[in-house]
Amino acid sequence: MKTVQNSWKRGLALLLALALTLTLAACGGDSGSSQEESQSAGESSQSESAQSAASSQAASESGEDSSEEAQEKTIAFQVVHKDGSTQDFEISTTAGTLREALEAEGLIAGEESPYGLYVETVDGETADEGNQEWWCLTKGGEMWNYGVDDTQIQDGDAFEFTLTVGY
Repeated sequence: MKTVQNSWKRGLALLLALALTLTLAACGGDSGSSQEESQSAGESSQSESAQSAASSQAASESGEDSSEEAQEKTIAFQVVHKDGSTQDFEISTTAGTLREALEAEGLIAGEESPYGLYVETVDGETADEGNQEWWCLTKGGEMWNYGVDDTQIQDGDAFEFTLTVGY
């Protein structure tokens, strides 16, 4: 009886190991596909950048400015302070990124990091890392997974910075 139970245990362990191996292999296979897609997207982006540069040059030679960044946009920006009070701003800008728009208004400050600006101060209030405080960026009420340097702004966008305690 013990031999049968041991055989079942070994068989089950082997089956689980096989399932785990197949799962990991499947996950590993997606990685290459994503890299190929990223490379393809990067090449496409370079091509679009070259086309954009050519059209911008043509527009500037003709005296027209068709650059999207040069168009004025209005964004809503809200700051939720540590005490729960809020401050709302309506910002009209020709900036291309959220960082450019907020720095031009004097609303953010921080330190450069390998990922761009690490925002430490918003609307005059500085987060205290010793107390695990940090500024949480949201867009339209949803947590935003990009930094202020990587966030392109469009007319009508709404962003919020909330002083958050705890990691």
